[in-house]
Amino acid sequence: MKNKVLIHCSMLALAGSLLAACGKEAPKPAASAAPAPVAVEAPVAVKLGFAAPLTGPQAHYGKEMQNGIVLALDEINAEKIKIGGKAVKFELLSEDDQADPKQGAVVAQKLADAKIQGMLGHFNSGTSIPASRVYAEAGIPQIAMATSPQYTAQGFKTTFRAMTSDTQQGGVMGSFAVGKLQAKAIAIIDDRTAYGQGLADEFEKAVKAAGGNVVKREFTNDKAVDFRAILTSIKKANADLIFFGGADAQGGTMVAQMRELGVKAQFVGGEMLKSPKFIELAGPSAEGTIASLAGLPLDKMPGGPGYATKYKAKFNAEVEIYSPYSYDATRVMVAAMQRADSTEPAKYLPELAKTKQAGITSANIEYDEKGDLKAGGITVYQVQKGAWVVLETAGM
Repeated sequence: MKNKVLIHCSMLALAGSLLAACGKEAPKPAASAAPAPVAVEAPVAVKLGFAAPLTGPQAHYGKEMQNGIVLALDEINAEKIKIGGKAVKFELLSEDDQADPKQGAVVAQKLADAKIQGMLGHFNSGTSIPASRVYAEAGIPQIAMATSPQYTAQGFKTTFRAMTSDTQQGGVMGSFAVGKLQAKAIAIIDDRTAYGQGLADEFEKAVKAAGGNVVKREFTNDKAVDFRAILTSIKKANADLIFFGGADAQGGTMVAQMRELGVKAQFVGGEMLKSPKFIELAGPSAEGTIASLAGLPLDKMPGGPGYATKYKAKFNAEVEIYSPYSYDATRVMVAAMQRADSTEPAKYLPELAKTKQAGITSANIEYDEKGDLKAGGITVYQVQKGAWVVLETAGM
């Protein structure tokens, strides 16, 4: 029996030696399996559209508007919000409409076909108005920078504003020209865009309502560079104030040509004049120019100083005109989605219409039945020593 045990042990030892020689180890007890990693669900993409002039003489307006939206969306995405129980990430689809109404309609259809869930833009009234029909037919809520009264007068339930309309701005400036500036003979020029002509029309109504005298009404276009013929005609009419409804690219050149021709009339315009570019183009001729802008000055806005700091940190640029309004518009649209707990346009549109919240530009952003802002005054600025300074704020 003892010999059998010895033989068995010898065989086991031999087997172990053979395994070692072949580079194999004796099997070890199985380790307990590690727990499977928990799958992290990717956030749901929510597509928002944006369109404005990103090339051409008005590109600086569009770029600044875009910056405000980008800043807002970066912050919102960092907050990692959930809508409908799912994490969401907002994406911006940007298009250049070149400030052209026809291109605006083309861009609008492209964005609608891309199934955007909300539209932030367009910038110009002339592009926003034809584009708004496309978005309305697709049921896509739109918050535009457009200030022409015609934009919301169409009756679409999907149209909302980021700024006050020209009805208010033109009215304030018309009264200001007659009452504060004591203008006796007023000439009006517009660039025939929806914005420029609409603003000029409202200005003229207010001038006449205040008992003012309009001695000339002229027009040009938003591509013109020579205004000498119009200005010569106005000079003969002895106008002591010229109101221009149009952008800084034309306004800066126009006031420079006024002074070259010896026209001493006060030069006045809307918010598209109130830019560093206007002063750059006009040079010394800019001095004394007056322009209006919706809302409070940046440093008086509820969130203005803090916004200016973070805008400078992100873009290494100063806030000019429009980015605080596009920032607020973005926040307003996303907040409506959160209240509705849905990114579907049909579901959050009613919440958008019921908006009542504080923003950078206003302590109370709220819409009327047409989509116009209920509150918002106008600040009047003047170029003094090469910079825009506040004269007064009205209608707050």
